[in-house]
Amino acid sequence: MLTRAGEQKVSIREYMRGGKEYVRQKTLSAQLPENARIFSTLTLIPGASIGYHVHEGETELFYFVEGHGRVQDDDRFYDVCEGDCLATFSGHGHGVENTGSRDLVIVATIIKD
Repeated sequence: MLTRAGEQKVSIREYMRGGKEYVRQKTLSAQLPENARIFSTLTLIPGASIGYHVHEGETELFYFVEGHGRVQDDDRFYDVCEGDCLATFSGHGHGVENTGSRDLVIVATIIKD
C-alpha cells in the first residue's frame, strides 16, 4: 500500500510524555500491520524533549535522521546524532531531548510483542 507524502497526517504533541515544548509527529503509512502501532517521523525543535517512559508489551525503535540529542536508555545517558539507532524493548524505558541548534528528526517504529 502506497501512502503519498500529501496523505501523511501531521500532528503536534505538546509536552509529549511529560517532555518539554512539542513534537511534530508525521504518520508515514496510512495502514500498518496488526502488530505495529507507530511508524512515524518525530521532529523535536531545539530544546524540546520526549519525557522518560517505559514500554510494556512492545518494542520501540528510533533511527536518528538529523540533528543531535541526548537519550536516556533506562538509567544510562547517551549523546546521539544522525545515523544512530536506539532499541527499547518491553519492560525498558527511554526519553530523548534535542540538545542541538537545529531540529532533531527521528524515524520511530513501535512493534507490539
